[in-house]
Amino acid sequence: MRLSRLLSILSLAGLVATGAAANTATPPGDAASTVEAVAATGGRTLEFDGVVEAVRAAAVAAQVPGEIVGLEVAEGDRVGEGALLVRIDARVADRQAAANAARLASARADLAAVSRDVERQRRLYRERFISAAALERAEATLAAARATVDALEAETKAAQVQSGLHDLRAPFAGVVSDVPVSEGDMAMPGVPLLEVYDPTALRVAVSVPQAVAARLHEALALRLELPGVPSGPIGVTAADVQPQPVVDAATHTVRLRIPLPAIDAPVAPGAFARLRIVLSGEREAAMLAAPVLVPAGAIVRRAELTGVYVLDDEGRPVLRQVRLGRAADGRVEVLAGVSAGERVFVDPVAAGRLRRPGP
Repeated sequence: MRLSRLLSILSLAGLVATGAAANTATPPGDAASTVEAVAATGGRTLEFDGVVEAVRAAAVAAQVPGEIVGLEVAEGDRVGEGALLVRIDARVADRQAAANAARLASARADLAAVSRDVERQRRLYRERFISAAALERAEATLAAARATVDALEAETKAAQVQSGLHDLRAPFAGVVSDVPVSEGDMAMPGVPLLEVYDPTALRVAVSVPQAVAARLHEALALRLELPGVPSGPIGVTAADVQPQPVVDAATHTVRLRIPLPAIDAPVAPGAFARLRIVLSGEREAAMLAAPVLVPAGAIVRRAELTGVYVLDDEGRPVLRQVRLGRAADGRVEVLAGVSAGERVFVDPVAAGRLRRPGP
């Protein structure tokens, strides 16, 4: 009897303990606090990365082969229009030009002698001492001598031009950006020897989605940001933007070119730039879906993955990959992956534990 009563008491205690444990168990959705993802209001700033380009840039290449015997500039040098940049061995071309000049001088002397002889023949013909046929032969000799002089003059000019091609000069005033060769290298036609750009004519090239490019004139403001510019963002207008007339078939983006005004800062081609497009709420809705705001601490970063834990219909956390925008005041814009009204777990560590319950 006593043993049976003891077993009954132990069973009752076990049931009470089990009930207490069941009463203290917390539903999965309440184990970590959640907040509602709210739509961003008051407009939005779109950001697109770009690059600085030179409006005028040239790769100076040789038109004749030969050994490089002189480099007159180095990277970073400022040069004027027509300044000597590179000298290529021109000894053969110079000798050819000198030989043509000598032949031209000889032909001109022959022409002078033939001209005097023709004048004598004409006087003799007028005095009836020679026949018309003899005069015609003399005039034909004069015409041939003149043709020879003309041909040699053309050859001499061509030789002089050929000799001048061995001196490479700046096509415009600018800055030497790259000199990949050195003295003693062989120059070949069409192979660039150095690069020059005009620092007074720069622009920013940036690719934006087709929907944004089509309604760029509706933006509240356009600003360019460049590193190292103390004056801060540079304001531009939609009229300054020059869109290319084609759309990239793979990315459905349009490439924009925005001329840079004169600024008191060293900016070189290839530098990073950023275009900010400030939109109002209505205009933003017409261009892109409005982002939602979530706490910055809710973001999960694992290697290549960026995501947040979202409360599903069963009250359990689900890790969802997202694309982020700007961060400010402890909150981050979520451009894709979470909709307004969904609940996001504030503590991703606690949410991860709920997602993987123990045995």
